[in-house]
Order: sequence, then C-alpha cells, then structure tokens
Amino acid sequence: MAYSDRELLARIVQCEARTERETIGMKAVATVTMNRVYVPNGEYARVSQGGNIRNIIFQQGQFDCARETIRNQYNPQNIYNMTPTEVHYNIADWALVGNRLNEIGDCLWYLNPFRPSCASTFPSNGSGTLHTRLGEHCFYRPTNKYSQT
Repeated sequence: MAYSDRELLARIVQCEARTERETIGMKAVATVTMNRVYVPNGEYARVSQGGNIRNIIFQQGQFDCARETIRNQYNPQNIYNMTPTEVHYNIADWALVGNRLNEIGDCLWYLNPFRPSCASTFPSNGSGTLHTRLGEHCFYRPTNKYSQT
C-alpha cells in the first residue's frame, strides 16, 4: 500500500517520538523531517529531489522506524505497525503547511543517546553540532561540513 505524504509523516512522528510524552517531541520529529525535505544543499537536498518526503523517510539508514528489520531481526516498531491518532495527523498537517518548532531551528538530526548527556557532534562525520536537547532526544544542526556531503 502506498501511503500519502500525510500518512507517512503521521506514522514517522508516532513511531520516532513514541517515548516523548508531549506533543513538542512529536513536533520536533516533524520539524527535522521537513527540514531534511527542504534543506537547500547537501545529501538531503539530493535525496529529497526538491521536496519528496517519501525519499527522506525511506532513505537507507536514517529512520529506524522506516526499517522492518534491524541487524537481521524483525523491527516491530516500524511505520507499518503504527496506528496514528488525531494528534499525529494534526502534527503532520501542521508541518506539511510549513510550520516548524522554533526550538529545533534548522536541525537535521536527532537521536536518543539513552544517557543524560548528548555528544557534541553527530553524525560521526562531524556534519552536525549539538543544538539542544528536548525530552530524551538530542538535536543537531548542520555545520559547514554538511553542505559538502
């Protein structure tokens, strides 16, 4: 089944922000996803091909929730097993019309470090620098190095 952009975004928001208790965490995930869709340069600009959400969500190795298997094991926490509710659709709609969470700014990455502190850079190639932590997730904005990816 081919999901609409709205459905895909609602499912990735639900799956990726499932440990966050507040809608702010869900809006942060939606913001990063849409930042990747519309970033003007670097890897994500090439992947999105001018605004393709599906390409961003299914880019290999990016969102664990877009993968049915991880390390050759079935991943039950994937977008196909999600059942978005009204709040997830509302956040998807909010992001699709151009809204972004100010606290996240131009961040292109987030991760849950499963510890109290965040690494100063992410990913490992140094193309992102720590911007903020919201809830359990660390958010990273692109450095000048990102535009060369």
